[in-house]
Amino acid sequence: MTAPSLVLVGHGSDDPCVAAVSHGIRDGLLHLRPELDVHIAFFDHSQPTGAQVVNTLVKRGVEEVVFVPLLLSDAFGSPPGLPALLGHVRSAHPELRVAAARPLGPEAQLLSIVDRRLRDALRASRASELDGLVFAAAGSTDVRSNAIVARRARQWSSHHRLPCVTAFATGSGPSTAEAIRSLRNSGRRHIAVGSWFLAPGPLYVRQSELALEQGAVAVAHPLGAEPEIAETALARYLVAAMDLVDLEPVPAETDDGPVRHLSVVGA
Repeated sequence: MTAPSLVLVGHGSDDPCVAAVSHGIRDGLLHLRPELDVHIAFFDHSQPTGAQVVNTLVKRGVEEVVFVPLLLSDAFGSPPGLPALLGHVRSAHPELRVAAARPLGPEAQLLSIVDRRLRDALRASRASELDGLVFAAAGSTDVRSNAIVARRARQWSSHHRLPCVTAFATGSGPSTAEAIRSLRNSGRRHIAVGSWFLAPGPLYVRQSELALEQGAVAVAHPLGAEPEIAETALARYLVAAMDLVDLEPVPAETDDGPVRHLSVVGA
């Protein structure tokens, strides 16, 4: 039994650094599971699209595909672009079995990457004092997802014993600039920004610019293709791949010999 092909799909950009993060995550997955068939696709701005990747896989004889959305702020449901992609693939290739995993989402274990990135930024800016934090994220149209991001920010704040304001780039909460002003109004003067972004796309770049304009002492780089990201993507894939496994009733034992038991081959 061959494991389903895995397609990492995320937002593209005119900036090649964004696509490089997706390719780095693919490399991380192949390091964890070199036997997997892993591909990259993008919802917008970059090539190849999910449909193009699937067309190539079908020509190779692939029968099962799992899409894993590379999105950090979404925890539930389908991210924008995914329902249309799934609908197109199922219509164009009715014989193909397709599953969509949950997005990477706001997993607590990824906070360790935020810390590493912020320490790097503080060293680079030679900042020696810190009395406030901003947790900057893209945000989601789903209020439950935003609530979980805010929960991660509270965990981060509690860990460092510093006040922290959550900022969202998509209008579902205060911007990074507004979050910094809020902290300044409460007497904080040395404020750094942790970044809950996967890659340096337009949303991250704009929020970083706003933070620096407001006098942030340091702004962390996005999470990038760290090992924890690949591990999370693999976990999402494994759960979704199980939806493609047919669990048929085991036949009763007969005089012809022992029954054949179902063997599920892990990806």
